[in-house]
Amino acid sequence: MPGPDRIEGYAIVSADGMLADATGVQPDLLRIEADQDFFHGGLAQADAAAHGRNSYEGGPQAANRPRLILTRKITALALALARKNPNAWHWNPAGAMLDEAWRMLGLSGGTLAVIGGTDVFGHFLEHGYDVFYLSRVPNVRLPGGRAVFPGVPAQTPEDLLASHGLKAGAPRTLDAKTGTTLIAWRH
Repeated sequence: MPGPDRIEGYAIVSADGMLADATGVQPDLLRIEADQDFFHGGLAQADAAAHGRNSYEGGPQAANRPRLILTRKITALALALARKNPNAWHWNPAGAMLDEAWRMLGLSGGTLAVIGGTDVFGHFLEHGYDVFYLSRVPNVRLPGGRAVFPGVPAQTPEDLLASHGLKAGAPRTLDAKTGTTLIAWRH
């Protein structure tokens, strides 16, 4: 069984490239209804999700969705069934390849939706996204917050995506009131 055929990233960030505030909480100012609709629509089409221990998508299908929870706390083969969700596996990319983790989910091909946090987005930036959906709320700043990628704010999320071979599509307005836009960055 091969790994996923497609890897998609989904993030909404502040003007300064942050996913969450300094305490690690996504503030309500980054919870834009149109972005949530887009995000959940994308997840509904994905075969599995990947995220860190503090990221999750919520919603009625969350418990049913196969998922990889990236962690550094396990080694060896680096796969262990998550206790609270029979569809979730803990995965340490340093100890097992993505193809192995994908096989443990019982999947062959398909789409992996990457939903955060910083180190998880960074891992897959190095691995290679087919598309990264970056939503931005331009009037919100979160000084000292949690960045979307390692290297932000020294570099912008857009600079990092471009430096990894992704090209920006046309911006789409998600919410005119907040100025929230969405750009699909494609390989």
